Amino acid sequence: MEMKKRINLELRNRAPEEVTELVLDNCLCVNGEIEGLNDTFKKLEFLSMANVELSSLARLPSLNKLRKLELSDNIISGGLEVLAEKCPNLTYLNLSGNKIKDLSTVEALQNLKNLKSLDLFNCEITNLEDYRESIFELLQQITYLDGFDQDDNEAPDSEEEDDEDGDEDDEDEEEDEAGPPEGFEEEEEEEEDDDDEDEPGSELGEGEEEVGLSYLMKEEIQVNRPFLHDLKINYLGTEDEEDDDDYVEEGEEEEEEEEEGLRGEKRKRDAEDDGEEEDD
Repeated sequence: MEMKKRINLELRNRAPEEVTELVLDNCLCVNGEIEGLNDTFKKLEFLSMANVELSSLARLPSLNKLRKLELSDNIISGGLEVLAEKCPNLTYLNLSGNKIKDLSTVEALQNLKNLKSLDLFNCEITNLEDYRESIFELLQQITYLDGFDQDDNEAPDSEEEDDEDGDEDDEDEEEDEAGPPEGFEEEEEEEEDDDDEDEPGSELGEGEEEVGLSYLMKEEIQVNRPFLHDLKINYLGTEDEEDDDDYVEEGEEEEEEEEEGLRGEKRKRDAEDDGEEEDD
């Protein structure tokens, strides 16, 4: 597929000025030049044109916001000075697998002041003696060459950095959904337990009802007074002296009534006996 058709396909009904990423890998260039890409892609930040048989950057449009440019596996051998003019804010440039042979070709990248990472892997220039030392000395603004810094520390993967940021956001969301910390929940449970202990009748089981003196009096349950008296003592935990006196006085009255009744019956029987004697 030709590059121009591929660009139209990648737009997906979007206006060029809305596109921030554009991948045109493996499509064909006409005469080794860029076609269909113009200055209307004002917000483009990432452009990939790997393996498109590109030999010249002369027709590269002005892309002031472009940060990353992938040009690997093409046939570029020079003309890199156009990059500083058209893409002044580049931070990452991949030229691996091209026809770059000497340091003078790379020297044109000195004007890319924001360039941090440069990839020349599989280019003939990598066969030069002291290749890495020479590039770092020539392009002092870069930090990584072919994926490693001067101390052979590997460059971080930009995708991995994005994933880490995403993971941190996910963790924050999980914490929000998880609710209050464990200590907070334990404090709440302890407070609830204290409230339960303070509530009267909390020790009663489910479905059970409290049976006490007030309940018996309310329902007018017929019980003998000694039982009622003992129940009152057990329920309140202390004996009411006045109630006890009342109970004793009432008991004495009942005894006197019983004695009077016995005396009355005795008098009745004596009278009956006297009557029988008179009849005789």
